Amino acid sequence: MSAITLDPRIPAGPVAAKWDRHKFEMKLVNPANKRKYTIICVGTGLAGASAAASLGELGYKVLNFCIQDSPRRAHSIAAQGGINAAKNYQNDGDSIYRLFYDTVKGGDYRSREANVYRLAQLSVDIIDQCVAQGVPFAREYGGLLDNRSFGGAQVSRTFYARGQTGQQLLLGAYQALMRQVHEGSVRLFARREMLDLVIVDGRARGIITRNLVTGEIERYAADAVILATGGYGTVYYLSTNAVNSNVTASWRAHKRGALFANPCFTQIHPTCIPVTGDHQSKLTLMSESLRNDGRVWVPKQKGDRRPPEQIPEEERDYYLERKYPSFGNLVPRDVASRNAKQACDEGRGVGESGLAVYLDFGDAIKRLGRDTIQEKYGNLFHMYKKITDEDAYKVPMRIYPAIHYTMGGLWVDYNLMSNVPGLHVLGEANFSDHGANRLGASALMQGLADGYFIIPYTIGHYLAGTTLPKVTTDHDAFKEAADSVQRRINQLLAVKGTRGIREIHRELGRLMWDDVGMARNEAGLRHALQEIPKLRDNFWHNVSVPGTPDNLNQSLEYAGRVADYLEFAELLTLDALHRRESCGGHFREESQTPEGEALRDDANYTYVAAWEFTGVGREPALHKEPLEFDEVHLTQRSYK
Repeated sequence: MSAITLDPRIPAGPVAAKWDRHKFEMKLVNPANKRKYTIICVGTGLAGASAAASLGELGYKVLNFCIQDSPRRAHSIAAQGGINAAKNYQNDGDSIYRLFYDTVKGGDYRSREANVYRLAQLSVDIIDQCVAQGVPFAREYGGLLDNRSFGGAQVSRTFYARGQTGQQLLLGAYQALMRQVHEGSVRLFARREMLDLVIVDGRARGIITRNLVTGEIERYAADAVILATGGYGTVYYLSTNAVNSNVTASWRAHKRGALFANPCFTQIHPTCIPVTGDHQSKLTLMSESLRNDGRVWVPKQKGDRRPPEQIPEEERDYYLERKYPSFGNLVPRDVASRNAKQACDEGRGVGESGLAVYLDFGDAIKRLGRDTIQEKYGNLFHMYKKITDEDAYKVPMRIYPAIHYTMGGLWVDYNLMSNVPGLHVLGEANFSDHGANRLGASALMQGLADGYFIIPYTIGHYLAGTTLPKVTTDHDAFKEAADSVQRRINQLLAVKGTRGIREIHRELGRLMWDDVGMARNEAGLRHALQEIPKLRDNFWHNVSVPGTPDNLNQSLEYAGRVADYLEFAELLTLDALHRRESCGGHFREESQTPEGEALRDDANYTYVAAWEFTGVGREPALHKEPLEFDEVHLTQRSYK
């Protein structure tokens, strides 16, 4: 493997001027030449659909792939609470700089300043774009766009469409995408799973996919490849992610040389419906927006099993309001999650399992009326009732933290290109904007900024400055990659063991949650690093994958994804072990303040950890990108 240079390509100049200057200095592809280039875009969520639509509209030939039967089923549809933008419509002191500051601080000073500033800058354009597409954002009585608050901010900057913001934004991007499909500039390939990246002369030039209906292994060539394939939260088995969400596309690209950055930065969401048993395949999120009007509490007394309505006000501990008077229930997700765990660990948890806290709307209903709460959050209350058979208008919701978003991902530079030339990575699949903890309502913002406003410029810069000889799928590199994919499929089918795929995945998830979950320590991480290779070995000797490779075989799809997780989990754990500090969602018990808050080690860990693949079961090579903070100075993060 060639020596890797980690150049973030951050433009010179003041942070507020970097993107505008960079846009002017970038090379352009003239309109008539754009149709000569083919771009592969894998994924049709907010990042993938917006990128494919924008590039198609510019005139490029785009091949767009999705794992589902329709782009509308991408997991972006599940986002509930909102999308941030520094419009300052509430006239409450917001600005681009404040959104930038809040995001860097929220990420616990482990993100790249230049990328975050650009995100804040573009946020205002995203709202205009989406309104123009007809996205039905909530509006105030006078017709102006409404805002609400989210964790980690003291201003109201979150635009929303009730509790289904992700769905409405995705429909906007989907409409833009399907217009380009109709125009012929985008070709859409549904029910395809990317199983390998093809590299020719050191550049990403295509992908290998499996047709999930026919089982056929297909080859596609292009001048550049975009991955917008989401996060890796389902390595924990139970998460708020769709069960089909997976790491495979990113991991296969990593095995071809793309660096994986900060995999240990995983986010625990504080407001999920608690686990009820082993029958569950996923968890359900209750939007963070509920913390605007819901108050989080537990009984003051340990082991108090009375129903909530029988616990008087003076015997309740509204612990977030008590500990964090400035932010109250709207502290960032990592802080809210850790405090919920702490309350339950103390024996003050509620519900049958004792692994839950209350999210109570009683005061808000008294103050604002049931109709107002229903108008804001009606579909979320309906969803809660369908799942728990409890009416949250009458009794408090029970919530507990769960794995949600992943801040780590493939390493990219300022142009969103990985260290593999031609391979660009967007949205949750890259590491770039959220540091060690993502503030709520920033995922949708990043996905759309990357797709609508960044990649159309930066991919043009790459294409205009690169000589790309014509490559077809007959090239030896395509044959080698396709053969490699087929060999792995044959291996999976040849095991013919007795253990179910889901059983092994559940065992991996439990191990990850227990040892590499909300709180991590050296002993637990070392234990996980001993057990993961054993479980991987067990999988390859004992897994049962029924069926054949040449038709619809969902067991085979699932087995391939779990096989990748059994490799990836080792890297995630190793990254958590090497980072001997606490920051954001990465909480090392050995590294905390006397008050139990995350304690960073800026002297030793102010860098991006970008890992190079050296072989399954072998120690990966660590590359470091130093992080410099010229604008937002490193301080102990406090929300008190």
